[in-house]
Amino acid sequence: MASKYTVPGMSEADAQRVAERLQERLTALIDLMLTLKHIHWNVVGPNFIAVHEMLDPQVDAVRGMVDDVAERIATLGFEPQGTPGYVATHRSWEDYSLGRASTLEHLAALDLVYQGVISSHREAIKEFDDLDLVSQDLMIAQAEKLEMFHWFVRAHLEDKAGRIPIASSEREAARAVAGQA
Repeated sequence: MASKYTVPGMSEADAQRVAERLQERLTALIDLMLTLKHIHWNVVGPNFIAVHEMLDPQVDAVRGMVDDVAERIATLGFEPQGTPGYVATHRSWEDYSLGRASTLEHLAALDLVYQGVISSHREAIKEFDDLDLVSQDLMIAQAEKLEMFHWFVRAHLEDKAGRIPIASSEREAARAVAGQA
């Protein structure tokens, strides 16, 4: 990444670090947006319509987050990268692993996806505390929305005792809830 300029009051080194971290978040948000739409198209079974319709506003909100992060990178004087090839080769996680599956299976897998995105957003929030409060504010606002969407997902997964299945992979999460339907 090379910049021709950055915002007043920010060093080139700080701007570069912020832009790099924002690019990581941009990659994750693009992936999340596409994953949400993939789930929207492939969810089946009981509560299909509720989940199907719950996901479109999330897709739209995440699409807005993508645009905001990309524009912040550009504001800092860097080039945001959002092509499918870039996203596929620069993410540090595996592609979403479920195709056509039940509402509970997809939501259990999506629970893990949201955990990863939110955790990484929170790491960026901490890092930006010393680098760029404007970018930190952007991450905080996005984390608030992402955490609310995560709550929507978890509300479908929670049992009467308040437990949510714990898993370390999307497929494991889907298997854990498959017998609950």
